Amino acid sequence: MPLPFLTADRAFDTADDVALPFDDRERWRRPYRPGPWRVGMAALLLLLASFLLFAAVVIALTDVVSSAGFCLGIALVVIAAALRMLRMGVWVGARGLRQVSFLVSRTTPWDQVVNVRTAQQPVRWLGLPRTVQGQALLMTRRGRAPEDVPPLLTTHNADFMGRPSAFDRAADTVEAWAEEYRGPPGPRPHAPFPA
Repeated sequence: MPLPFLTADRAFDTADDVALPFDDRERWRRPYRPGPWRVGMAALLLLLASFLLFAAVVIALTDVVSSAGFCLGIALVVIAAALRMLRMGVWVGARGLRQVSFLVSRTTPWDQVVNVRTAQQPVRWLGLPRTVQGQALLMTRRGRAPEDVPPLLTTHNADFMGRPSAFDRAADTVEAWAEEYRGPPGPRPHAPFPA
């Protein structure tokens, strides 16, 4: 007698990429999962932070509180860096498109987006200076040259390295959000955009 509610088979019957009808479209959401390279780097940073926290406890037990505080401070910085690394990427919402990098987040309201498209071009390999041929999801902003805006997603960044089908799904999802929220082409009234 099969008991499907006790097995993991039911988890694969659902489509995780489809938004549910009761989802709040005002919330910022990432239209893809973080890739294994990004998760692996964050896991290594958290492992380093656990060693630093253990060292802070051992140092605190030897009555050198200032050194323990220094180790604790470094551990907190490493934890914050790991969490920020997991937060990096492209986020979409009803108010616009947000590109989160390690230090800076840029939000572009939908009325400033001219188009979002996928293009074949040289892209950076895992964010390093080395470039390889790949695909990039590009956004054209109103009043700015296309070369001034960095690519939103690439096939060789930490989220999609070795996962071309995941890149295609994510690019299609971002393009669909852009088509839905940009509206018809032409002049549109400028609405205030909260920061």
